[in-house]
Amino acid sequence: MRTLGGDQVAEAVAGSVAALRAATDRDWSEVKAGRLEWSVRETAVHLAGALIAYAGQLAGRAETAYVPFELTLEEGADDAGVLHVVQTTGALLAVTVRSTPREVRAFHPYPSQRADRTGFAGMGVAELLLHTHDMAEGLGIPYRPAEELAESVLTHLFPHVQPGPTPWQTLLWATGRGELPGRAPVTGWRWYNNLVIPAERLDLVGIRPAEARDLRLGGDGGFEWIEGGPYEGTRDAAGFLLKAYEGGVHRPEFGVFALVRREDGRAIGGMGFHSAPDEDGRVEIGYDLTEAARGNGYATEALRALAGWAFARDDVRSLFATIEAANAPSQAVVTRAGFARVSADENEAAFELRAP
Repeated sequence: MRTLGGDQVAEAVAGSVAALRAATDRDWSEVKAGRLEWSVRETAVHLAGALIAYAGQLAGRAETAYVPFELTLEEGADDAGVLHVVQTTGALLAVTVRSTPREVRAFHPYPSQRADRTGFAGMGVAELLLHTHDMAEGLGIPYRPAEELAESVLTHLFPHVQPGPTPWQTLLWATGRGELPGRAPVTGWRWYNNLVIPAERLDLVGIRPAEARDLRLGGDGGFEWIEGGPYEGTRDAAGFLLKAYEGGVHRPEFGVFALVRREDGRAIGGMGFHSAPDEDGRVEIGYDLTEAARGNGYATEALRALAGWAFARDDVRSLFATIEAANAPSQAVVTRAGFARVSADENEAAFELRAP
């Protein structure tokens, strides 16, 4: 898997600077940036501000708000100087992403108030690709980033967007900057950082499409697993997630989560939903643990946290689980989490937990 990290931020910075450097002899304050209301210069300043803000969030381990500082350019800075600031703030973000531990999450308002280093790298790359496009369009100069970069942004930050003919064309459409055959124009959009649901000793960390693809192909999905992981059920669930994403029906909040122990940051299993809730608010869940993690109450703890999150929503009224008749330990997990048996035959038993 080609994860999003400091190298990808640096690559996006280099592509942006190379494209825009050819037009620093123009007056950027007099040229509108593509479809934006800002001038090219205002867009460049915004881009630099976003990059340093993302670096600040990670470096400062911001918990509940943005770190309270603002980027200010020296009076009289020319457009070449503004581009140098973009290059510098991009380099600072790249370094910060590389040096931030995997488990760190910092404040970002959408959608779950937190993002990890991969999320901030993705947001930085998205800002670079999209705003360089805006500026290049206004200046009338060519710019097209690597398709691999655009695909990384889509599979990390746009899990709700069905892939299109090419990643770059899809990203432009998804952000209201282009068209795709057969799809309505986009007039409002947001990216989607993966959801993390906290439990007592572990976190349920949402698996992105890029990570699901890697898991399905036999990789680690970007997680550090304990011995024996990831288990077969997690790989199968990742495959279903990927199929839903490619089919345009994936709802990331009702996806698959890696169960990550807080004490060592290592993944021990997977848990998640088979789909979004049906019209009656009913949704099926599934889970597995690596053998080395079993017998410690992790699955019950995670299931209670998942149920608490689900029932805090308006669209979930009951959780449903189907378990093999011979799998007594798994049946004990759902029973301890409050599920009641609702049916059974010689092959499997069905359990349900209804919202309070």
